[in-house]
Amino acid sequence: MTDREKLIEDTGKDIRRLEEQEKAPATWAGIAVYGGTVGLLFVVPIVAGAYLGRWLDTLVAGYSVRWTVSCIVLGIALGAYNAYRFMKERI
Repeated sequence: MTDREKLIEDTGKDIRRLEEQEKAPATWAGIAVYGGTVGLLFVVPIVAGAYLGRWLDTLVAGYSVRWTVSCIVLGIALGAYNAYRFMKERI
């Protein structure tokens, strides 16, 4: 076997190995990354809504949680939309 034939054979093996890696199923690391990203996309708007609502409630005289609850519900809706959009782009 000449050097050229050996090089061609080794290159073919490398190509097949790389193609198999591309077809491999998602690993735990990939699941963790996507799961963490979706979690953050969902939770951050809820927490931000809670803080915003609490701040708005302190501006109103008396005890009220009207803005807090409203902003949390808005954060849930926004977080669900963010997670849905992220998953739609990835699938």
